[in-house]
Amino acid sequence: MTDAIESARPLSADAAAGTDAAPATVVENELIPAVIEDSPQPQIWANLGRPFATGLVLTIGGLVAFGLGVAFINLTTIVFYIIMALFFALALDPIVKRLERHRIPRTWGIVIVYGIFGILLLTALWFLIPALFTQIGLLVKNLPTIISDAEASSFAKWMQSTFGTQTGQILDQIQTYFSNPSNLASLGGGVVKLGVGIGLAISGGLIILVLSLYFLAGLPAMKVAFAQLTPAHSRPTVTSLTNQITDSIGGYLTGMVILAFFNSIVGLILHLALGLPFPFLMAVAAFLITLIPLIGSVCYLIFATVLALFSNPTAALIFGIVYLIYIQIEAYLLTPRVMNKTVSVPGALVVIGALVGGTLFGLLGALVAIPVTASILLIIKQIFIPRQDAKVRTAR
Repeated sequence: MTDAIESARPLSADAAAGTDAAPATVVENELIPAVIEDSPQPQIWANLGRPFATGLVLTIGGLVAFGLGVAFINLTTIVFYIIMALFFALALDPIVKRLERHRIPRTWGIVIVYGIFGILLLTALWFLIPALFTQIGLLVKNLPTIISDAEASSFAKWMQSTFGTQTGQILDQIQTYFSNPSNLASLGGGVVKLGVGIGLAISGGLIILVLSLYFLAGLPAMKVAFAQLTPAHSRPTVTSLTNQITDSIGGYLTGMVILAFFNSIVGLILHLALGLPFPFLMAVAAFLITLIPLIGSVCYLIFATVLALFSNPTAALIFGIVYLIYIQIEAYLLTPRVMNKTVSVPGALVVIGALVGGTLFGLLGALVAIPVTASILLIIKQIFIPRQDAKVRTAR
């Protein structure tokens, strides 16, 4: 049977020529190791034969990397300005697009948006800044008296009877600390340092405003240029994804500012109606605190209510109840209407993103971290997950 199978195999060219088959087998077996030995092998340490050149290249590479790191650290402020200007432009872009849908050219739409924004900003500064500085001065001047009145209030007496005498001792220490003018001056790092910080903040705001104007004007061209950096077959997907991300970021930032403005107006009205101290200062605090995603309104509710308890417990109770009702109205009526074009982000990721952004870049970092998280989720849903699903279908 074996002989029959062997006889059925096709003959080689040498066998057909009548030569012996054994030498052909030997030659064939000798050629195989030769091919394997001649195949190129990866040589990881080949450059060790030239130690001077290798060391020179590694040293230069390390110095370049170190120089880039130092340059990036020194340019952190400028990079921060650029990122803030870009996000500010994305926040105004939905308004400009709405004007474009009403057949207004984009250039005139930008002029209208910045004109209205400038008028509102100047009006707010004209009426708010004098009252704000006046109330800050009164707060600093009357802070020891305010603390002593708070210590004599019924709420402080209730805290002392409930939690012991430590509450009164803490208030006494706070009053002693703020009674010393040098301590008040040292809170902001000194008058000179505080003035320099205010000047830097104003100049930074102007830089961000000017950069955002250029970014807003060139945003469509920037999207096209970004799509051209990708392969031609991926450009429709990249263009669609870029538009969704920019629209989501712009809608989110605009919505957060609108909701924070509503919170500040409600806080101002409640403080004026209930006769609570420092209404304009608390309105600014409401705007800044409620910019914090998800927990900003609750934080301001606790903060303002606790401060009001030391001046008028009844008014503080009314303030807490009314503001809590407003939070419910905001959560169920205002937020769905304002945030209808944004990507939904799970609550846990909102808190994590706000903590990370706030730790790295402060309040603005917490505000920007949420749209960045939403963009990452959008990329995962539309690119990564479909690719994984395609792999499963291919395997089947």
